[in-house]
Amino acid sequence: QVQLVESGGGTVQAGAALRLSCAAAGLTSGRTSVAWFRQGPGREREFVAAFHRTISKQYYSESVKGRFTISKDNAKNTVYLQMDNLKPEDTAVYYCAASNSIITSSLRIQSQWSYWGQGTQATVSS
Repeated sequence: QVQLVESGGGTVQAGAALRLSCAAAGLTSGRTSVAWFRQGPGREREFVAAFHRTISKQYYSESVKGRFTISKDNAKNTVYLQMDNLKPEDTAVYYCAASNSIITSSLRIQSQWSYWGQGTQATVSS
């Protein structure tokens, strides 16, 4: 069983940075994959970033590639999403998700993830 709790959201101006945290109980290093998804106002939930089993295998959506970075602190059982050069269109509720069995071709499909956090709001003003 994996339990996920997100934090770190807030309101910032365009061009600023935020770091989101996902405290994850029950992760198995080398086995558990973790992703970040987001849902903006009036939009469907979309894939943002993920690592597959190990932090060295990272995947990003085209809209955030080069601005966002996913990382992991094993000692703290926490996964981070560093968001730089934020844009108003990044405004969304951000969710972390985890799975012990997902395959790389399914990383962007939210129905394939087994565990979800409650989400944290990030708002970027222009």
